[in-house]
Amino acid sequence: MGEALIEVRDLEKVFHVRRRAGRWRRTREEVRAVDGISFTVDRGSMVGYIGPNGAGKSTTIKMLTGILTPSGGRLRVAGIDPARERTRLARRIGVVFGQRTTLWWDLPLRDSYALVRRLYRVEEARFRANMERCVELLDLAELLPVPVRQLSLGQRMRGDIAAALLHDPEVLYLDEPTIGLDVISKAKVRTFLRDLNKELGTTVLLTTHDLSDIEQLCSRVMVIDHGRLMYDGGLAGLREIGDGERTLVVDLERELPPIEVPGARTVRVEGPRQWLAFPASASAAPLVAAVAAGHPVADLSLREPDIEDVIARMYVRGAAGAPEVV
Repeated sequence: MGEALIEVRDLEKVFHVRRRAGRWRRTREEVRAVDGISFTVDRGSMVGYIGPNGAGKSTTIKMLTGILTPSGGRLRVAGIDPARERTRLARRIGVVFGQRTTLWWDLPLRDSYALVRRLYRVEEARFRANMERCVELLDLAELLPVPVRQLSLGQRMRGDIAAALLHDPEVLYLDEPTIGLDVISKAKVRTFLRDLNKELGTTVLLTTHDLSDIEQLCSRVMVIDHGRLMYDGGLAGLREIGDGERTLVVDLERELPPIEVPGARTVRVEGPRQWLAFPASASAAPLVAAVAAGHPVADLSLREPDIEDVIARMYVRGAAGAPEVV
């Protein structure tokens, strides 16, 4: 285990809302957006934090940055209480909210970065070095003289990520950083984040609905639903917990009837190619051996279960009252 940069213990956030209860009456209800979450994030790690809309992801991020004050529990980021020392913490974190920009709408991108430098009081040499790295890796050179309001969503997102990194933050919070981006822009952002973490050791906490971001960037994932932590671990373990199925794709030398082997079922047949589904928690080795021993195999490939389907199953089980997995 490495050094814990983020420490969360029994974190809660409760909102009180008024709802109409007739023509004149209104009732006051308690909404628990975050309900007793506990976790730690080690320095230098990349962690995915996922869940459906309204699960409590953005509320958690806002408490980690000091924007919101927790209703209960304990929270520390780099040893700092975000709610009490928000200004001090701001110099050590970077934040990107996919739906909101931190750039100045009517200024050229270059001028926005100059203002960021003054706000964080970044030394000139350090600023220039960070600027050059971000501009090169995020392909921003031609965008620097362009007013932010004229940038496309993908261009602005890359610009926001660069702005969040100009002061060398220890931890970077990304809330939906690839929302609305095209395939090329997503690839650029993912490559940049991967290199940033590897070369500088920047800790990244990523919330997203695009599970490809999680699969390509994060070795650990936390799943939250209705303010509670449902799962915390690796992607492989998530697939097992979600009762997912792996698929063995078998290319035979000729067309044959559906393959029948213990522990698997043939779910699809197209000419000499057959698809065999088996539990994600089971080893593929016995299945491969059984298929190869009894059939003329030309090629084999293994496909992992779709992570979106796995999480959907977890939500269904949670709604049905299944026990949580943490």
